[in-house]
Amino acid sequence: MTICGLIKNSEEPVPLQSISVDVVVQGFVADVVSELRYKNEEKNPVEVTFVFPLDDDAAVYAFEGLIGGTRIEAQIREKKKAQQEYEDALSEGKQAFLLERETSTSDIFTCSLGNLPPSGEATLKLRYVQALAPEPDGAVRFVLPAVLNPRYVPRGSEGGTVTQSVPRAPKGKLPYTLSLCASLKSSHRINRVESKCTLEPLLYTMEDHTAAQVSLAEGHQFDRDVELLIYYEEVHKPSAIFEAGKPGVASGSLMGDPALLVTLYPSLRCAPKPGLNATGEFIFLLDRSGSMDSSTDYNIPDAPHRIQSAKETLILLLKSLPLGCFFNIYGFGSSYDSFYPQSVEYTQQTMSESLQRVKALGADLGGTEILEPLKAIYSQPYREGHARQLFVFTDGEVSNTDQVIAEVGRHSSSHRCFSFGIGEGASTALIKGIARAAGGSAEFIVGKERMQAKALQSLKKALQPAATKISVRWDLPSGLEAVLVGSGPQVIFEGQHSLIYAQIRGQHQSSGASEGSVVLQYNFQDQTFTETMKFPLQAQKSDRLPVHRLAARALLQDLEGTGEKDEEKQRLALQTSLSSGVVCSQTAYVGVNTELGQPIQGPLVQRNVPLVLACSSAPRLMHKKRCKRAVLQCAPRPVMSQSCMEDYSLACLGSRGRVMPQPLSFLRARRDVKGRAHVDATQIWSLSLGSRVALHASQDWRPILALLSLLVDPWNRQDWWL
Repeated sequence: MTICGLIKNSEEPVPLQSISVDVVVQGFVADVVSELRYKNEEKNPVEVTFVFPLDDDAAVYAFEGLIGGTRIEAQIREKKKAQQEYEDALSEGKQAFLLERETSTSDIFTCSLGNLPPSGEATLKLRYVQALAPEPDGAVRFVLPAVLNPRYVPRGSEGGTVTQSVPRAPKGKLPYTLSLCASLKSSHRINRVESKCTLEPLLYTMEDHTAAQVSLAEGHQFDRDVELLIYYEEVHKPSAIFEAGKPGVASGSLMGDPALLVTLYPSLRCAPKPGLNATGEFIFLLDRSGSMDSSTDYNIPDAPHRIQSAKETLILLLKSLPLGCFFNIYGFGSSYDSFYPQSVEYTQQTMSESLQRVKALGADLGGTEILEPLKAIYSQPYREGHARQLFVFTDGEVSNTDQVIAEVGRHSSSHRCFSFGIGEGASTALIKGIARAAGGSAEFIVGKERMQAKALQSLKKALQPAATKISVRWDLPSGLEAVLVGSGPQVIFEGQHSLIYAQIRGQHQSSGASEGSVVLQYNFQDQTFTETMKFPLQAQKSDRLPVHRLAARALLQDLEGTGEKDEEKQRLALQTSLSSGVVCSQTAYVGVNTELGQPIQGPLVQRNVPLVLACSSAPRLMHKKRCKRAVLQCAPRPVMSQSCMEDYSLACLGSRGRVMPQPLSFLRARRDVKGRAHVDATQIWSLSLGSRVALHASQDWRPILALLSLLVDPWNRQDWWL
């Protein structure tokens, strides 16, 4: 794992000027348009690269540009073809732009704009749609992610991750601005909207409060995730959206036929069988990597560290387990360990002993190697009559997301997985992916808000027996047929919404308005339950086709989301992506300005758009209380002070305009009576930056830089100091 890219030099121009986001939330669907405005203030043409996070459930379906007054609509292509078309355009002096998703994870995208001439301006417009889910308190949560934490590259993995090259800017120093306006529409009343960010007052646009607008206050810095919590009345009421197909597209295809989205809230109306709560094996897997020692919320000074938040959640769950069950606790980093060789019975004694051990745990196990402990857990024998429930607590900073999801999916028939993403920037691809692969649920915890409710809700789901024999059937007028898109509901929990997507084929034989119905059927504790939803067959017309895009995304998750490389599934995923416009791991959007008269002349300057410097980017030192000096030893990562983050150059060493001391003298001068070297946190941080220091360091300093890097960041063993 590298140290979070290069630190942004404030004197280097950044062509990205502003980001403007327009969100339309209709019930449980968010349709988003994000505009990126660029201007080249340099003397040479530039190529700008912007790496940014999106939610795992986001379906990116359109990309266009306005360059020099010319509107260019990007086309979706196979990724390699799109990349080649982009590179060819740049080599020919043409203006071009490219949007692609990182191959190994679904929540990181890269936007490139090439050959922007001096004084040139461009606007790139990205469109995506996302299904939203209610929180435990009933809020519908929309998040515009800003924090992209660096992803750990496991030992032995090929290649790296794009997050390693992302430059970082200190808090308050991002060179571009953000504005966001959200239009809310619902068949139910909108009660209120809450956010940690400062909002303008909620403006109702309908007297019955079924429509409203809200926006970010001016001056918002895009240095934290923008979260909107929308509270509807009757949030748990079933609903349906019937959307007309895309004009001009042949019927019989997903995009040409009408599409239906049905939202149901199954209610398991029966009491548990006697003794049911005494069954179950609960395995807790706790991330103890160095990044877990960072703050859960970088914008709140007293926010708990991730490891503390994870431990508090684990302690709450541990105290709430039913007597008679079995449990075990694993911790992982570069290595892993467990409290017990095998799961033990949950008694007052084992609970008390485990609570004391949990309280003593720290983020001291190095990198984020989650695959091996998962394999170790799955190798453990299963206890007859005790269904296995796996709880995972992690900040999700891994690059081998697909491998991890695939491993969980291979064992989905023998357990359920409930995941907790801890802190801002937790990977939604990993957290949601492993829960989806093993029939569980995912929660995200930032700070202490709603932590207890989320933890107890997950435990309630784990204690609920799994629903089986889940099926969907349709009742439609003559001439119409419903085809389920994707695999449909795989998991049913009390009070949790189930989304069903369908393609409606055929022609309605009778005139006039009519309705159809869908029936969700499942078995629970040897009883059969049904949920029925009627919907009008009056298709709504929409230019953006959000239901169709979401249906395509659901199908792509089924085909690609398991992490397995099946050739037939890969072929179907590519076909679905190209026909629907929804980006997948095999496709990308590319646009080329073919109307440019003369090719762009001059050397092309590379510019990377910085993201906010998350505190997990910095190494952590073990500090003595009220002491500004630190003992040089292996330790997790820190929350760095603002003064320390604002200048990472060699000035941190106190060497402004002076010659750096010889390395051995530098360390000798800082030894104590026990021979340990005492160095300021700022000094080690500057030394461990590597790429920036090494450019100025003499050859004699490089072995010391390597040594300091391994001492401060032992899981980082890449040879960047060479």
